Amino acid sequence: MDVVSKWVPTEDITGGSSVADFDGLWCIPASPYRNTEGALLAIEHARRTGTPFLGTCGGFQHAVIEYARHVLGWTDAEHAETAPDAQRAVISALECALVEVEDSVRLLQGTRIAAAYGTDSMTEGYRCRYGLNAQFREALLSGPLRANAQDANGDVRAIELDAHPFFVATLFQPERAALRGAPVPLATAFVQACAQHAAR
Repeated sequence: MDVVSKWVPTEDITGGSSVADFDGLWCIPASPYRNTEGALLAIEHARRTGTPFLGTCGGFQHAVIEYARHVLGWTDAEHAETAPDAQRAVISALECALVEVEDSVRLLQGTRIAAAYGTDSMTEGYRCRYGLNAQFREALLSGPLRANAQDANGDVRAIELDAHPFFVATLFQPERAALRGAPVPLATAFVQACAQHAAR
């Protein structure tokens, strides 16, 4: 399958129309982004229009913030990295930073991520200091947004959105496998979802 990619800086995203021509959106690591609102606008567009979405690391964090603000109505939902004094930091510092760490992940059956990998557990790499704030976990994940992967302690390591063609976000960075020449099943599943979206 031929895949054409284009980098879109967050500061260039001023609304859904900025990314409307794409068959899929991948929100990648390296936050804080230059323009948080630009990232959230792109994620909101993907969520609302059924455009395939993959978020990794920072993409996971901002997918949670976007959902909290625009679905749950928590306009004060924040990221503790950029708003350390926020009352509703839905993304907060991890108890143990996952910087250049590999850890086991358990995939929940019946989810898109489990179907992509064809297994119920694996080991993935991280470079991350922030994750889902456990204080808000129940409220965030009691609706169509749900956890689809957890670590050995039960902490959420990936999420997906029900009733969406493909909306998956991981705190880990599955794309790192490509650096050692290994396939990235989740990226393959994302590209397939993009192709199906394009064929509509």
